Amino acid sequence: MNYEEHNKELHHTLSIKEEPVIFTKADSALLTGGRPFFIPDFTERCDYETELVVRICRLGRSISPRFAHRYYDAVTVGIDFTARDLQEDLRRKGLPWDLCKGFDGSAVVGQFVPKESLGADIQDLHFHLDINGQTVQRGHTADMIHTVDSLVATISRYFTLKMGDLIFTGTPAGIGPVHVDDHLEGWLQDNKLLEFNVK
Repeated sequence: MNYEEHNKELHHTLSIKEEPVIFTKADSALLTGGRPFFIPDFTERCDYETELVVRICRLGRSISPRFAHRYYDAVTVGIDFTARDLQEDLRRKGLPWDLCKGFDGSAVVGQFVPKESLGADIQDLHFHLDINGQTVQRGHTADMIHTVDSLVATISRYFTLKMGDLIFTGTPAGIGPVHVDDHLEGWLQDNKLLEFNVK
């Protein structure tokens, strides 16, 4: 819930004064190397959520926002897959999101690139997702409610960050369902970093 237009899209509003909504995914959720994503049989609607992903490069706890940039060294585009119908049911019941967000293969990540190689500030990056050759979602990190550095700092208050940890930084408006045989391509600036098929 880190982009205002996405909050509206889901009929929510998140005040800038509030802390970000945080949830975790098991390591079995990670999907890399262009392997296909299999839509699970427990959902009628599995939505893509395209996000900037940062990779933690050093151990850190209770990190100050002004030093947070030292704790991640690479970025990519990722998909936070969400079993939307299951999420709505869990929300109604006041239950955690683990089942709708953390299932196997639900955290797809592309190829990481050094953050310095992008030639732009982390809060001035454009990314987008194409499905079957059509752009379906666009984001600009300048539109984040909570910056990357503030996310790193906030999360480190509760969890010790370790080398290799990945932080998905939230999705802009434009989420939608995937279908069998869809072909997804994720772009960061002019770099295609993510490509896979849906099965």
